[in-house]
Parts: sequence; structure tokens; C-alpha cells
Amino acid sequence: MIPNLFSAFGTFLLRQFFMALPGELEDAARLDGCNHFVIYSRIMLPLVRSGLVALGILTLRFAWNDLMWPLIVNTSTEKMTLSAGLSFMQGQYATDYPTMMAGAVMAVLPLLVMFAIFQRQFIEGVAMSGIKG
Repeated sequence: MIPNLFSAFGTFLLRQFFMALPGELEDAARLDGCNHFVIYSRIMLPLVRSGLVALGILTLRFAWNDLMWPLIVNTSTEKMTLSAGLSFMQGQYATDYPTMMAGAVMAVLPLLVMFAIFQRQFIEGVAMSGIKG
């Protein structure tokens, strides 16, 4: 998941959030004597928290459903990811569909639980990503 955090999509999404913040907040903090790190960590980051949550959920979903990269990197069947393991369950002559569908449900459950926990921040983050203040 970590390499997927630094993507063009993530850069654009967070850029939209930071561009929507009023510049007066940074000016006021600078007048109060705050340095760049304090302005970023104590003022800007809490305001774009919903965007960070939305980016985190979308990045986790992209990484969780990734099939090609685990097949390229991993050669051991014992350390196979869930999506790559499901692809190996399809046989050339026969496929055990009930077991495959149970694996698919197991692959979807963690994402559904995470979405249920962060639903409010995710919807707020996606809804506000294109709004210019």
C-alpha cells in the first residue's frame, strides 16, 4: 500500500484540498510566529483530514485488489495475497466455485468494515475534493 500512496491521483486529490483552504489561515499563523512545520501540522493537516481519509481508503482499495504486482513479485504460494490466491483457484479443466466465492467474500469483508467505520469522512472527502473556496 505504501508505494501506492505517492501517486498522481493522490497528489491531485490533496492538491485540490489544499487549494480550497483560504490563504488567510496561513498568513494569520505566520503573523502569530508559527514556522512552516507548525502551520502544516497544526493548521493545514487537521483541515484536510477528510481528504486524507478518502485517499487512504481509495489507496487501500487499489492495493487490496491489485493482482498483477503480487503475481510478479511473489513466487511463493504460501505467501500469496488473497486476490492472487483466488486467481490460482481457477483450474484449467474444473473450478471449485463455492470455495472461490467464499474467498471472494473474505476478500471484500475487510474493505466493507473499513468503509463502514470511515464512511462519514470518506463521503465528505470525496464530495469536497473539487470545491474551490
